[in-house]
Amino acid sequence: MAYKQEEIKPYEQEGAKTQQVQKMFDNIAPTYDLLNHSLSLGIDKHWRRAAIDSLRPYNPSNILDVATGTGDFALLAASELHPQSLLGIDLSEGMMQVGREKVRKAGLQDVISFQQEDCLALSLADDTFDAVMVAYGIRNFSDLDQGLREMCRVMKPGGRLVIIELTSPRRFPMKQLFWLYSHVYMPTLGRIVSRDRSAYKYLPATMEAFPQGEEMQGILSRAGFSDVHFKRFTFGLSTLYTATKG
Repeated sequence: MAYKQEEIKPYEQEGAKTQQVQKMFDNIAPTYDLLNHSLSLGIDKHWRRAAIDSLRPYNPSNILDVATGTGDFALLAASELHPQSLLGIDLSEGMMQVGREKVRKAGLQDVISFQQEDCLALSLADDTFDAVMVAYGIRNFSDLDQGLREMCRVMKPGGRLVIIELTSPRRFPMKQLFWLYSHVYMPTLGRIVSRDRSAYKYLPATMEAFPQGEEMQGILSRAGFSDVHFKRFTFGLSTLYTATKG
């Protein structure tokens, strides 16, 4: 099944979405962290912590961080959950290079490692990870169903899935305020700081198109997950999805 956000690409030229997303994140990697926290006004840190807290009761030993980007989510998980190992994977080597430097400065090289992977065709073995997590990256998948099936495949039976994703408010007045934020403020600041005119138009477009709430709950169930729940934060600006493999 095709979803709307799968058809949205960062750039207008021909080419597969996967390659365009890789190029986009390589382009914006040097300024990504600055813009990410500025655009969210720091609220994203609260959302990430809530996602990590949802894994705490399960004490995962081996964690996979999908679409790890510059490694913020991986670093938070390592410091809060103390796993034996945490693997961050991403299409963009540029983003992961930033992450590797953060890990080095934090002295966590023995715990956190990074590896370039296509999330739709992972080179990882079946039933490997106690937990799989994704923060603000799953809407960039060119095939959401396949990406979720791959995450399910590499999880151990009974393993936990945590997804935190930006979503669009649907009620007045936050819906209207968010439209101004995402269509005016975000592209303008993104263009000035990152100098990539397309990236910060693409990102809000995928937020609006991505399946939300009950629809995403059904998608996760069809991908092989059970005990699927979701929780909205900050008037629907972000949504946390949790599930179990089984």
